[in-house]
Formats: sequence, structure tokens, C-alpha cells
Amino acid sequence: MNTTPLDALTIDTPTGPLAVIVDDGVVVASGFTSVEDQFGRLSKAERDRGVRRSDVLEPVSSAVAAYLAGGIDALDSVPVRQSGGPFTQEVWRVMRQIPAGQTWSYSELAAKAGRPAAVRAAGSACAKNLVAPFVPCHRVVRSDGSLGGYYYGLPTKQWLLAHEAAG
Repeated sequence: MNTTPLDALTIDTPTGPLAVIVDDGVVVASGFTSVEDQFGRLSKAERDRGVRRSDVLEPVSSAVAAYLAGGIDALDSVPVRQSGGPFTQEVWRVMRQIPAGQTWSYSELAAKAGRPAAVRAAGSACAKNLVAPFVPCHRVVRSDGSLGGYYYGLPTKQWLLAHEAAG
């Protein structure tokens, strides 16, 4: 059992603070909220390890800086890990293949994850995603092209999509 504390940092972005929690170089939680909120979404075993704050965590810090500077693919290579069943894991893997600057519908996401009829399950995987924007659930929209929901609010989703479209 690993007892080493997780590392955390907060990065200022134009759409608000991005809290990132890392375990030995792998992002295990991130989102446009506080470190405390992200930490609370982790499993009990991860929370039991505690968290220590850092000002810089590489390669995450450099990847986010590059993304914010217009390198819209910069987050793609950052390793991530989160708990979920086989289909949910596949949805998250496939979601990382959505090109920056593009969107897929929940139906497209379900089909590309191998279960075209599992549209609701694909949507559920988006809602359970703990490592936004590294797993880019913001790139998933409704079939009619409307934005749908986003855990961190629609203004954040709109900003991310506009930033990537301009990149």
C-alpha cells in the first residue's frame, strides 16, 4: 500500500483555476475547481494518502502552459489514471482521440468506443471523468450540436472549445 502523499498544484487559466492532483507523474484528478474539491472526488484509499502542494509539477506544468499558449495538443501525452469499469475505461481512452478543435456527439463517442447503443453509458463516462481537460470530455456535445452539460459549467466548456478552435 502506497502511503506517499499525492502532489497537487493550482494553475491559473483564463477560465479560472485548474486544480491538478498527481501520483508519481500520473494525473489522477484535475478540473476547474479547487484542489480540495478534486481531492474529495478521489477514492478513500487515495484520500488516505493525503496531499502536498507544489508550485510546479512536471510534465504537467509545462503541458498546461503549452496548451494555454496555443499548443492545443499539449495535454494529449500527459499520463492519466482513474478508476472505472471496462466500457468506461474504453470511453475515456477513445475520448482522448477526439482531435483538439473538434467535437463528437455522445452517439459518435459510444460508437467509437465499440457500443453504438450505449449512448447513455458514454454520457455517464463523461460525467464521471476525474481528469478534465486531460481526458477532454468538453469535446463531447449533443447530437444536435448543442453543448450539453459540463461539470465545471458551460462558460468553461465554451472557453475550452473556443481556445482549441483558435489554436
